[in-house]
Amino acid sequence: MGRLFGTDGVRGLANEMLNCELAYKIGQASGNILKMAKHKPRIIVGRDTRLSGDMLEAALVAGICSVGAEARVVGVIPTPGVAYLARHYKADAGLVISASHNSMEYNGIKIFNSQGYKLSDELEERIESIVLDNAEEIVYPTGVDVGRVVRVKNAVSHYEEFLKSTIDVRLDGIKIVVDCANGAASKIAPEVLSQLGAQVHAIYDEPDGININSLCGSTYPENLQEYVMEMGADVGLAFDGDADRLIAVDERGKIVDGDQMLVICGLNMKKRGKLKKDTVVGTVMSNLGFDKALKQAGCNVVKTDVGDRYVLEKMLEEGYNIGGEQSGHIIFLDHNTTGDGILTALQLLSVIKRENKNLSELAEAMEKFPQVLVNAKVNEKNKHKYDQDPDIQKEIKRIEDRFAGEGRVLTRSSGTEPLVRVMIEGKDQREIEEYAVGLAKMIEERLQ
Repeated sequence: MGRLFGTDGVRGLANEMLNCELAYKIGQASGNILKMAKHKPRIIVGRDTRLSGDMLEAALVAGICSVGAEARVVGVIPTPGVAYLARHYKADAGLVISASHNSMEYNGIKIFNSQGYKLSDELEERIESIVLDNAEEIVYPTGVDVGRVVRVKNAVSHYEEFLKSTIDVRLDGIKIVVDCANGAASKIAPEVLSQLGAQVHAIYDEPDGININSLCGSTYPENLQEYVMEMGADVGLAFDGDADRLIAVDERGKIVDGDQMLVICGLNMKKRGKLKKDTVVGTVMSNLGFDKALKQAGCNVVKTDVGDRYVLEKMLEEGYNIGGEQSGHIIFLDHNTTGDGILTALQLLSVIKRENKNLSELAEAMEKFPQVLVNAKVNEKNKHKYDQDPDIQKEIKRIEDRFAGEGRVLTRSSGTEPLVRVMIEGKDQREIEEYAVGLAKMIEERLQ
């Protein structure tokens, strides 16, 4: 990716890498690009609950207004809410201040276009060149041409109404524990679920700017598992800080991850004739059981590189309407243009109602193969050479032959560290652990 933008926007330590100056310049560059529009550009600005959100919002909005664009500030709202509102309000772009599932000291800026899609690589590179290289002249308007700030009062309720419109069943009779990660879903998720008739008990729904994602949310569902069991709930739902991902818990306290939810929802969509091209999109990290469950049901499986950005690109390119990642980023393209945790929860709950089954029963459609991930520490300059080493490739083939279609080996270089990640799947946990450790050791020895 570029110098500023990663696979999911700009992200860094707030007030250090991502400081007010950078946020101001990103606001300027975004507004400057959009000034080609015939009208004064309108840009939606939302954020999650981090302490640094106020500071960065002020800087970003100042940058937008300084080039004559209008900043429509919607306050605390899930990232996918901004993607939706960009379309709903016919805005020219949507900017979100969030670091998603990361801890509170980090923050980030994501940018959506007028259709609610993440910016193209070309536009991101153009923004980078303006911010870092002063590649385009910034014109500062004066007088009546200066931008203004509009605080949108009904933005959250408009997003809530949209979410409720995505399912055609009521949720009466379902008891749900909702882990809001002390983030952007803290108010919206319990309200939407309650309004649809569910009995809701919200936890980690009291954000204070510091506690976002702290021992809670989709990356730390252990406490949710306990709450579900203690309360005798039917389902547990765990969002991350900006509510673009979801991890579920069944009535037995067992995790239901993104792969399993994709299978559950994909199979139900196929049953109802709603699954375009009978295809579900996953990534190279999707569990082997994901492939087997879908193929046995007559569905096609398409894989992309890791990252919901790549999943979305494939969906748009080939005309598919559901895809996602094991982490819980799931895209229902019939409804929204990005991963949306609350929307995913509603789709999952609607399957429970339609099928009249417990979540544990629905999850049985996919046999989840054990996975082991081991990091091999290598020389930085050699970390991309594992696929050129004949001995390493010979050992990978030997392991895969041993599994005879009931397991697989995936190796990939870390984008930020001198590591080669070794992931092995198979039916026997002890066996795959031994193979993973052995292969990682061999890679370390060969690539020092």
